[in-house]
Amino acid sequence: MSFPSEFAVYVGRVREFTPRDWAVYVGWVGLMLGLVLATGGFLLIGHSNGVQFPQAAWCVPLGALVFAASIAIDTIGHRTIYKSEIAGAEGLVHGITIACGVASSVLLCAAYSHRDSLWVPAMILTVLSFIYSLVDEAFHWHRYVKQHSDRVEMWSHVGILFGHGTMMVGWWAWFFGGYAGVSETLMRWP
Repeated sequence: MSFPSEFAVYVGRVREFTPRDWAVYVGWVGLMLGLVLATGGFLLIGHSNGVQFPQAAWCVPLGALVFAASIAIDTIGHRTIYKSEIAGAEGLVHGITIACGVASSVLLCAAYSHRDSLWVPAMILTVLSFIYSLVDEAFHWHRYVKQHSDRVEMWSHVGILFGHGTMMVGWWAWFFGGYAGVSETLMRWP
């Protein structure tokens, strides 16, 4: 089967969603789109008011957008054809990865005001989210080799890792640069 055909079949499985699948899907993808809109909106408001941000700051919403698009695809398979495969240990790894990733993002935001006390736990949670992402990749590759995964799921994980990496490395670069542009944007907030 060609990759475009395989992609169409994969995405078409969204028709198999139960109401609970839709709730999980909208909640997870919506959370990430909210991060895109919140960080991108903040930067655009500042930019429209003459604030200069470092290039790394723009990696946050751009990386989050790639991440959100990739999980929008990946989650279709997770909620349908691979649901039973993921229900055990792999599902636990997903939960740990998400908890660490969300907590690291929240702490990075809070570290603007509480830099000294929050940057260490934020960094540890960021590293843990990447470690558990790599553990998740081991599960995916094992399933792929055993023919319990497909190319669409595997490529969506490339997007997930690229998007998450771009977002978080950009965010940390912005943080270590003193969150340049944040105070100016907050002073000019509409």
